[in-house]
Amino acid sequence: MIATDTCPRPRAQRLKRRLAAALVVGGLIGGLCGIGAVPASAAVDDDDAIPHADLQIAVGTTGQIAPEGPLEASVRIANTSTETLDAGTVTVELGSTPLTDSAAVDRWLDDGVTSGDLEPVASAPSETVRAGEAVNLEVTAESDDLDTLDPGIYPVRATLEVPPRESDGVTPEVDLATGVVIVPDAALPRAAVLVPLTATPIDGSLLTADELTALTAEDGPLTAQLDALSGTQAIIGVDPAIVAAIRMLGTAAPETATAWLERLEGMPNERFLLQFGDADAAVQAHAGQRTLLSPGALQPLLDPANFTAVTPTPTPTPTPTPEADDGSAPMLPDDAALTALRDARTDVLWPQADVTAEDLGTFASYLDGEVTTILPASATQLGGAAPAAGAVQKQRVLLTADAASARLSAAAEQGDETSRNREIAATVAHLALTGGEGPVLLGLDRSETRTGDSLRTALSAISSPAIALDDLDATASVTLSAKADGARAATLTTLLDDEQRLASFSTILDEPRVLLTPERIQVLRLIGVGVPAEEFTAGVLEHRSATVDTLNAVGIQEPSAIQLFTAAAPLPVWIRNDLPWPVNVALATQPSDARLDVQPTTQVEALADSNTRATVPVEARVASGDLRVDFRLYSPTGVPIGQVQSADVTVRADWEGIGLGILGGVIVLLLGLGIFRTVRRRRREAAAPTEPTDQAE
Repeated sequence: MIATDTCPRPRAQRLKRRLAAALVVGGLIGGLCGIGAVPASAAVDDDDAIPHADLQIAVGTTGQIAPEGPLEASVRIANTSTETLDAGTVTVELGSTPLTDSAAVDRWLDDGVTSGDLEPVASAPSETVRAGEAVNLEVTAESDDLDTLDPGIYPVRATLEVPPRESDGVTPEVDLATGVVIVPDAALPRAAVLVPLTATPIDGSLLTADELTALTAEDGPLTAQLDALSGTQAIIGVDPAIVAAIRMLGTAAPETATAWLERLEGMPNERFLLQFGDADAAVQAHAGQRTLLSPGALQPLLDPANFTAVTPTPTPTPTPTPEADDGSAPMLPDDAALTALRDARTDVLWPQADVTAEDLGTFASYLDGEVTTILPASATQLGGAAPAAGAVQKQRVLLTADAASARLSAAAEQGDETSRNREIAATVAHLALTGGEGPVLLGLDRSETRTGDSLRTALSAISSPAIALDDLDATASVTLSAKADGARAATLTTLLDDEQRLASFSTILDEPRVLLTPERIQVLRLIGVGVPAEEFTAGVLEHRSATVDTLNAVGIQEPSAIQLFTAAAPLPVWIRNDLPWPVNVALATQPSDARLDVQPTTQVEALADSNTRATVPVEARVASGDLRVDFRLYSPTGVPIGQVQSADVTVRADWEGIGLGILGGVIVLLLGLGIFRTVRRRRREAAAPTEPTDQAE
């Protein structure tokens, strides 16, 4: 018998082995050289030089065995180091003291702690495992080697013993593997499983055509999940943002995406719509929102060229009708049609767990009627003993079994079979310990990394006859024990304040919704149910920084000093626009004093992603002087845009008169010289003919 009140932790084992190796090597060197022991770091310079094995154990797919049947365990040995792991011996140990509740199951699986003893029941030789590789080993304990087990859940463990290396005497480090064995005494309770389908785009707004192509390809994540759900009784929660992203592309949507959506709508599974972007209704209620936040108008983001043109049918009447622009017009779907999913319920909310009784009343007002709220059982005073459905002050709630849901979610994430089956067995153990006669509701975590094969295996392992949400009896009275998360609510209020600043700023656009709708969608995704706390904080900081960048995307380039040599001339001003759309702004100009008369407002249409030159007419009221001119942009509604910029202007208008005088003098001088030369030439010409006549006489 092996005492296992506290199973050694893997890190502690490694530290002990390193210390022992260091002392041995140091003692040898000290004995030979007379210098004593060497530091532990001198014995082992590199962790990767020590072979290390990570073990996993699973008994079958669900961990269940017959009371007097054999125990067939699968042990996975993964070499996580850069050194080859030599062959050794795998030993399977089984406890005889059952795990009596869900907390004991999780404590054993996560921490290796149990109140009973474990003893070896089977062993098998292991093979050499190269660096970075893994092998699976089947170990069987025949029924003759097992004590008769009463129905219950029992701890099982796998160990690996590998002899020290002959070259340096280093002993490989091995992490112990824990699992559970279930001896059933009755059929498991019926279980309904909620599976959320979400997908997050890179820009945090709407999925692009390229992203949809990747997600819905034959080997894409969304296709894999739909393959896994097909033929199961799972209840599907769908993010309408996926539906909208496909429909908004119209005829430009990838064929695989439209086929995926048609397949989803044709499945017999019960389904309901999550909030857009899987936004958390609870944080909105805590922030005092009177209605659920919507994504805003989606129709302005549509490209009419991607939708079918409909030719109007002429009305058979002699009354003249106005001429159509071109005889046809695109039929654009409205926002409701873009997000609708056939046969999907819209009266279900699946928020985070921090929901209070007051929030349930707010939810009812959000959906304008009866609403079903899905919460974890731990949010109630009954905890794990809570029923699958109940009523809180006449408000209907569905309660998911926390422990079983967490293990099933983990199973759907595992890529290797042994690790997946270990988590499925843990799920079955939690279900067996519910002790209730009614059905159990499980809810998978929000995840976009679960694999299709693992999801299908997990769902199939706990399959039961279909259970609809309305089949869950909600007559039991329960009390919510959760407290509202005020920090997330305060952050949402801050984000919405930033959004109001963007709304004022967006009046410079012909269609403000091209900016505001993606902004709102990003906010909805930030408060998504599946966003963990650390990602939420980082995401908010990044989003607020992007908001500041957007508000500074339009402004006046810093002007240089300006010299005016005339009494009237235009001042050049450059308008910077980093937005992908043209903007309409008013350029306000204000001189520091009255010596300069300027046009106070100049309307400018700044081109997208470029700098646009604007000119402001000015007129100097005095001959010369030095002054400052301030420039400021405003939206058509009077909202200040960007920062004030100033230019130093030097007016030398008297130089114009001096220059004209000099120029006039030069012209007069040139004219005088020309006249003088012309007169002299004519006099010479007049005198020249008389000389020959005098000689002739």
